[in-house]
Amino acid sequence: MPDIFTGTRVLRCFVEVASHGSFRRAAMSMGIQESSVSRGIRNLEHQIGASLFIRHSGGITLTLAGQRFLDRVRDALDQLETGVREAAATAQPDRAHLRVGVFSVAACGPISQLFADFARQYPDIYVEFHEASAAHHLLSIGKAQLDLAFTFGNSHPHSYDATEVWRERVFLAVCEGHPLTLKSRLAWSELAQERLLTSSSGSGDEIRAYVTNRVRGTGGEPKVVAHNIGRYGLLGLVAAC
Repeated sequence: MPDIFTGTRVLRCFVEVASHGSFRRAAMSMGIQESSVSRGIRNLEHQIGASLFIRHSGGITLTLAGQRFLDRVRDALDQLETGVREAAATAQPDRAHLRVGVFSVAACGPISQLFADFARQYPDIYVEFHEASAAHHLLSIGKAQLDLAFTFGNSHPHSYDATEVWRERVFLAVCEGHPLTLKSRLAWSELAQERLLTSSSGSGDEIRAYVTNRVRGTGGEPKVVAHNIGRYGLLGLVAAC
C-alpha cells in the first residue's frame, strides 16, 4: 500500500526495525539503505523527544517508551490500511459491502470459519472487519458505520437486535509451578487472592467485567490489573511471574 501521509514511511520503518530487531534486516525487508533507516529512526526519536531503541553490540531492543509507541503505531497503520480499503470499496458502488465489528479473541475462532463459509457462498460481497471494544462497536452501529458486530458478554446496554451465537469456556493461564496448576478445574472463589492480568484493548473491558463479577459473586474482591498489550504479551508477563 502506498504511503499517503507525511511521516507514514518512517512509522513503517519503525515497525520493521522493532519486528526484525536490526536496522540492517529492516532495511533489507523494505528494500532501502540501512543509513536511511537509521537516519529515519533518529529523526523520529528527535521529534518524539524519547529514545525508542537501546543500541547494543548484539543488536537493538525497544525501550519502554518504544514498546508503548509500537502498539499505537501499529493501531494507527491498521486504521490507515482500513481507510484505504474502505475508500477503494466505496469507489466500486456495484459491489456489495458488509462492515463487521469483531474482537481479537474471536479472530481465529468461530467467526473465522463463519466468514470463510460466507466468502465461498457470496464471493461478490466485500467484507470489511473492524477490531475494537464492544462499546465502540455499538456506537459505530448507531452511527451506521458498521452493519453488524460480534461482542463479548453484552455488558453494555443497547437497543439493537442481538442473539447469542456461541459460548466458550474460560481458561486461566498461570506460570509454571503455580499451585493452581495442580488442579484441572477451578472455582471462582479460588481466584480472589490472585493478581489477574487482562488487556485494556480489544475485548479486555468485557473480559475484565466478566471476571470481576464472577469473583465478586463468591464474596471475594478480585485484583484485576489491565495492561495495554495484546494476548501474547499478557502470556509473556504471566510466564515471567
